[in-house]
Amino acid sequence: MSDHDLPSGHDEPLPKYTKDDFATDQDVRWCPGCGDYAILATVQKLMAELPVRREDHVFVSGIGCSSRFPYYMNTYGFHTIHGRATAVASGLKITNPNLHVWIVTGDGDGLSIGGNHLMHLLRRNFDVTVLLFNNRIYGLTKGQYSPTSELGKRTKSTPMGSIDYPLSPLAVALGSGASFVGRSYDVDGKHLSGLIRQAWEHKGTSFIEIYQNCNIFNDGAFTSVTEKASKEASQLRLEHGKKMLFDGGRKGITFHEGRPVVITVGVDGTEDDVATHDAYDADISRAFALANVQVPEYPTPMGLLRAVVRPTYESLLHAQIEEAQSKKKADLHAILHGGYTWKVEGN
Repeated sequence: MSDHDLPSGHDEPLPKYTKDDFATDQDVRWCPGCGDYAILATVQKLMAELPVRREDHVFVSGIGCSSRFPYYMNTYGFHTIHGRATAVASGLKITNPNLHVWIVTGDGDGLSIGGNHLMHLLRRNFDVTVLLFNNRIYGLTKGQYSPTSELGKRTKSTPMGSIDYPLSPLAVALGSGASFVGRSYDVDGKHLSGLIRQAWEHKGTSFIEIYQNCNIFNDGAFTSVTEKASKEASQLRLEHGKKMLFDGGRKGITFHEGRPVVITVGVDGTEDDVATHDAYDADISRAFALANVQVPEYPTPMGLLRAVVRPTYESLLHAQIEEAQSKKKADLHAILHGGYTWKVEGN
């Protein structure tokens, strides 16, 4: 059991769910081969394992391929408007803090039109979980470049190559004050499920970037990081308290004047010289440095970058409400008939 308590009002035993209990009768309308299928299967399987009733989960989405997610989850859900899933989820969590609120968004929906809303959700630290599917492209609108598309990316909207420098979703989350930040990818169900469960157990805003392959408009965007033949040398699997080793332990990450440096063990130094990952470090600098590295110069970090504990927005807000109510009982009749009213006379 995590820090999340089951919502009050449920006296009967928790049902024993299976993955199928969280599937709906809706036709899944993603392109064949889309990475969203793998993410959906992982989430449905995990939902069955959590000690939460289906009716206490709510999935909220915006606009985009990823935002069809609530249709396929047999829970409550909202398919909202472009970039505003975070605003709807915030109101929902304030109204009923006992609900388990999930936000599903994409690199376009969450970081472009929804970037400002996402930033404020993260800094306020609502107890919600954000799953941001990053395929580095606009898929639903047929292949325009997105805020995470790489420099020089040729798309329908950038035929000569993108001149925008791409955002790092993890850096945005850390810079906005997210209290839990991590990354996984679509087809590694075990790793993704474990990270999402950690996010759910965390009290506060959890942000997970999920590399997701769009095989129609941006196929192979993460091949070097996710394919079996290359991932050992291109992934840095982050585990709290473990050395930052990769490439079968042959290489590692150390830090020099705050900057990550790749070393070859036995050539540039020993394993003792490799940095140990501290996911709960109060100092954000190493996590932020890792959020900004990627292949080919560095391995791409996967796992929990950073998690810190601080009060949630809704707990602080409801504490203020209770304090105000305890100090002064409101009298609606007195308010309506008090001195701050006036009468409109005439025809």
